Amino acid sequence: MPFGLSVPTSLDRFRQGTTLLLLLSGALCLGAWQIPAAQAQSASPSARSTTLFENVRIFDGKSPTLSATSNVLVRGNVIERISTAPIDVPSRTDAQVINGNGRVLMPGLIDAHWHAMLVRPTPAMLLASDIGYSTLLAGVEATATLMRGFTTVRDMGGPSFSLKRAIDEGLLPGPRIYSSGAIITITSGHGDFRQRSDLPRTIGGMLARVEQLGGSMIADSPDEVRVRAREQLMQGASQIKLTAGGGVASPFSPLDVSTFTEAELRAAVEAAENWGTYVCTHAYTPASIQRSIAAGVKCIEHAHLIDDATARLMAEKGVWLSTQPFLDLSPASGLGPAEQAKLAQVVTGTDRVYALARKYGIKTAFGTDILFSEALAKRQGAMLAALTRWYTPAEALVMATSTNAELLQLSGLRNPYPGKLGIVEERALADLLLVDGNPLEDLDLIADPDRSYLVIMKDGRIHKDTLPR
Repeated sequence: MPFGLSVPTSLDRFRQGTTLLLLLSGALCLGAWQIPAAQAQSASPSARSTTLFENVRIFDGKSPTLSATSNVLVRGNVIERISTAPIDVPSRTDAQVINGNGRVLMPGLIDAHWHAMLVRPTPAMLLASDIGYSTLLAGVEATATLMRGFTTVRDMGGPSFSLKRAIDEGLLPGPRIYSSGAIITITSGHGDFRQRSDLPRTIGGMLARVEQLGGSMIADSPDEVRVRAREQLMQGASQIKLTAGGGVASPFSPLDVSTFTEAELRAAVEAAENWGTYVCTHAYTPASIQRSIAAGVKCIEHAHLIDDATARLMAEKGVWLSTQPFLDLSPASGLGPAEQAKLAQVVTGTDRVYALARKYGIKTAFGTDILFSEALAKRQGAMLAALTRWYTPAEALVMATSTNAELLQLSGLRNPYPGKLGIVEERALADLLLVDGNPLEDLDLIADPDRSYLVIMKDGRIHKDTLPR
């Protein structure tokens, strides 16, 4: 893997940013993000104006049952009115009217553990490519993510700030992104992809390639952690992500190790809280989870090796669990034998983490943590459907909508999208899916987005409309 390039200067970053903008503009003008003709409506979202959904049954993101047949008026990017009675608009020619014919209208889905920049490239490709190409590739995946019905993602590590900006400015379709920026890790921690030949590290010296790209930052003292956390906040991070224990894909990071000291974790928590937001940590083991809680971390990612006492502690402290239904070893194809063994250990803990979350009533968010595979990304909805192993379809959908939205609110004033997400109610942001079928009865509908979603709306704009006329 290529490491050891010089640290980019401010002028270098300006040139890279200018090049990326020119590439992005040119790609859009020349149709580089072409979607097949059958999905052409998805590529040209309707202008934000007024949309009236008539004759729909609503899953509001909170209730386990559907509403009576209703009508929903969207004006701008907000749900203005919901009524079982007809809704009149000043001029129906000025409003787009969608007759749902009794179909289900529900909130857009939220993935609480996503890596927008790391889905399609392999690690080797990512480290060898320039950030401009990686961002363009991530832009294509962002559109695919939206077309799978995920209108919001919480990005848990990667240089997604430029991608988020392009989506927010309407340059390309994609989900709302709550960016963490670079993962903060330690020497030999999860996210440190250097080789032994790159050692020793000089404190304050040349950055490793993964650091230059903004994928992760290595910090080995409270002061370094504080600097790296503040750098992510300066770039627009909604929350801060640290790796408190070992991980699967990193070559020199055993699962059982605890990485940051409590003082180091606390430095990140202090920096984040000064900005009104929070820290989440990658942690599998009881020791790494307990140390995170002691330092003031608000959300634990994964926790597949958790024990009963630690789960009880999480519930008592009100700490969030953001975990994933890992059930097979399909991601193992690109991993070496040691990494495959670590993944197998994680998978064996999936049943336990969900059982303990239910036992103690831990606030639990849904995410997928899909990495380095376009094929796996297509299973994003199928992973949500897999939650029926532990939850009813209604419970799983509530988790992926209003519950995940509640987690996003922890970012406080750093929230890039003020407003209500994950629900269908008046004054909520208009992220909506019109489903051909009832997902409260058949959650497998979510696993087949091409067929199941007839309309996809994000922020009041329609990105897909294949409703028969």
